[in-house]
Amino acid sequence: MRITDFELYKDILIERSGLTLSPDKSYLLDSRLTPVAKKWGYETMDALSAALRGVPEPGLVDDVVEAMTTNETSFFRDKRPFDTFQETLLPYMIETRARRKSLRIWSAACSSGQEPYSLSMLINDIEQQLAGWRIEITGTDISREILQKAQAGEYSQFEVQRGLPIQLLMKFFEQHESGWKIKDEIRKTVDYKYFNLLDNMAPLGVFDIVYCRNVLIYFDEKTKADVLSRIAQQLEPDGILCLGGAETVLGITDIFKPIPGLRGVYCKSSHTHALENKVSADVAQA
Repeated sequence: MRITDFELYKDILIERSGLTLSPDKSYLLDSRLTPVAKKWGYETMDALSAALRGVPEPGLVDDVVEAMTTNETSFFRDKRPFDTFQETLLPYMIETRARRKSLRIWSAACSSGQEPYSLSMLINDIEQQLAGWRIEITGTDISREILQKAQAGEYSQFEVQRGLPIQLLMKFFEQHESGWKIKDEIRKTVDYKYFNLLDNMAPLGVFDIVYCRNVLIYFDEKTKADVLSRIAQQLEPDGILCLGGAETVLGITDIFKPIPGLRGVYCKSSHTHALENKVSADVAQA
């Protein structure tokens, strides 16, 4: 691919999604965009590039961005963040939200829904403790196509074998055609919405926990800082931010600080979080 074409797609991605396409990932352009070119009637990538430089047909740029968006995910991906949710974050929220009896969770860049559904399954396991509570889980993504899959809650045998314990498969799924479909009691707990992390987050409301895992690694430093700043505005004062294991806020923003002992878990720097003391006490007793 010519350098000028690479720069064209790089600029489109930054402008529309904030994602930075590095030269070592240029091979993805041919593999992911060739089907887009064929869909729109362009015989070659050069023809697609020429169309994008002119006045693209409505929807063409959206298809290009959607094709280049990474949608890799799995149930209980990396496991540890979900152990932390089940063992530490959820008990903390049950205790601190006992009076209002409500909990709002945002799964940003949720892809095909495995993350929010995994959280919902863990919540369902203690439904008796949460009797009378209003639990809201919002899953957002920049890909409308992948959101349709998430809303359907239908997964292949391969997808349910990746990280999903067999007991949860049998409890929360039913066989559907050649794969599995998540039961309505879990599927209906998640509200899926199209959302671009570059957009105004205020309409989403305020959350108790935000999962934004394995997303920031695709942004440049300025965009990372901007996204984190705006997420902070949508968090309760003692709200929790969960990032991926390879991500950090250090050197990017001082709005958040890590909670010692909880990998990938952050709170607002302006708030002395009760979890900091609790985790320290648990470590001392161990």
